[in-house]
Amino acid sequence: MAKKVAVIGAGVSGLISLKCCLDEGLEPTCFERTEDIGGLWRFKENVEDGRASIYHSVITNTSKEMSCFSDFPMPEDFPNFLHNSKLLEYFRIFAKKFDLLKYIQFQTTVISVKRRPDFASSGQWEVHTQSNGKEQHAVFDAVMVCSGHHIQPHLPLKSFPGIEKFKGQYFHSRQYKHPAGFEGKRILVVGIGNSAIDIASELSKKASQVFISTRHGSWVMSRISEDGYPWDMVFHTRFSSMLRNVLPRTIVKWMMEQQMNRWFNHENYGLVPQNKYLLKEPVLNDDLPSRLLYGLVKVKTKVKELTETAAIFEDGTVEEDIDVIVFATGYTFSFSFLEDSLVKVEGNSVSLYKYMFPPQLEKPTLACMGLIQPLGSIFPTVELQARWATRVFKGLCSLPSETTMKVDIVERTEKKIDLFGKSQSQTLQTNYIDYLDELALEIGVKPDFVSLFFKDPQLAVKLYFGPCNSYQYRLVGPGQWEGARNAILTQKQRILKPLKTRTLESSSSMPAAFLLKILGLLAVLLAFFFQLQWF
Repeated sequence: MAKKVAVIGAGVSGLISLKCCLDEGLEPTCFERTEDIGGLWRFKENVEDGRASIYHSVITNTSKEMSCFSDFPMPEDFPNFLHNSKLLEYFRIFAKKFDLLKYIQFQTTVISVKRRPDFASSGQWEVHTQSNGKEQHAVFDAVMVCSGHHIQPHLPLKSFPGIEKFKGQYFHSRQYKHPAGFEGKRILVVGIGNSAIDIASELSKKASQVFISTRHGSWVMSRISEDGYPWDMVFHTRFSSMLRNVLPRTIVKWMMEQQMNRWFNHENYGLVPQNKYLLKEPVLNDDLPSRLLYGLVKVKTKVKELTETAAIFEDGTVEEDIDVIVFATGYTFSFSFLEDSLVKVEGNSVSLYKYMFPPQLEKPTLACMGLIQPLGSIFPTVELQARWATRVFKGLCSLPSETTMKVDIVERTEKKIDLFGKSQSQTLQTNYIDYLDELALEIGVKPDFVSLFFKDPQLAVKLYFGPCNSYQYRLVGPGQWEGARNAILTQKQRILKPLKTRTLESSSSMPAAFLLKILGLLAVLLAFFFQLQWF
């Protein structure tokens, strides 16, 4: 008899968890409190309690080839970076392809998840839900928590003396939807994460002046990298990851600084991070430097105090006539339906083995999905998490002892602080490829590069020096997909397809640089010839 699995939430993590359950022959039931799938990526005009909220203009920061699920590439005509509506379309196609909707109970809220009295032997859970005013409960063999961590706004008003006197409007960035209504305003955006920079850049097109207040600064990257390719297809390669792991930290940090300053000098723009040697997640935004050059956005230090109409900053400067303050100060998270002893949130962090499993449970039948912030796309990350979790539930993969898991958690936390710092925004941070490979090793799907080099050198070179995308984890082992190799070798055409919308006459395939070298050689030979003629 198939094991029954409760999946809480029908966002990205919930959808891929459903599919992985089905792939492993499990019997999933997904509980979604709203009327539709998509979670964070389903835009709505109104902010709803208990649900993630985004602004209308949100575009993905990771490209389609690096963000798609491992056996389901995005359509080749999809743009490389997707508007939230386009990404939701992909999720709908995905859900339809694998017939996932029939496993979802919409408008159903999970009230509580409790261990059964015989949990030590059975590992079972009792899940209480509410739908249309009716409460129900059911027993499950395992639970996958997919409720996300962008729901509860972090609004530290006590850190802003004078906020109670401020006569203007202020709100958390979660409330922001459109730039309409902010025409001619003087706006202060507090924070320097992706949302803060997006909102500041967008508002600057309507407002009279926008200020960004930041305590620590941040690296800012463009989505466009070398030769116009998406940034993550250039940045996230196994070769680059290997260099970052083996080179001394001082060299790695120096290389990172050079790379970040290649687009523009952050010091000149007042953005250079306070501790520029922490490997914190950079902000992805294509507009901010130009907005700063136009003077429409100005970068300020930390807010020291607020008055009725002004903001006083730590450096002693004052900006008068502030109309609006947007607090882009991130989120906190909790699991109100779980017992505190199961997944305890402290300092916006949780103690989970490999960011997934509570180490103290007698049976590993509870997994938290997507509770992580990789330096890369969350979608392939949570997919590998789900593939591993479902195999643990089936008994095909096992976890180490409680002591070993707790030691790993401590060591991982210390390393995380060393690499990324203690900031609240970095508590879920982790290295991208390293973590993917960790999960892949647990499942048995990490490619063997040595053997692959002899069997298929063309593919081996692509895997090691090209983008590390999700297809790599479908080449071997459980869940092997016969289309993985072709998907890897043809990804370039899917990148270029949506860009080549204008028919051009075919040009010479000979690179311009090669032609210049030939012309230079001819010039040298001609000069040498005429020199002989002269003598």
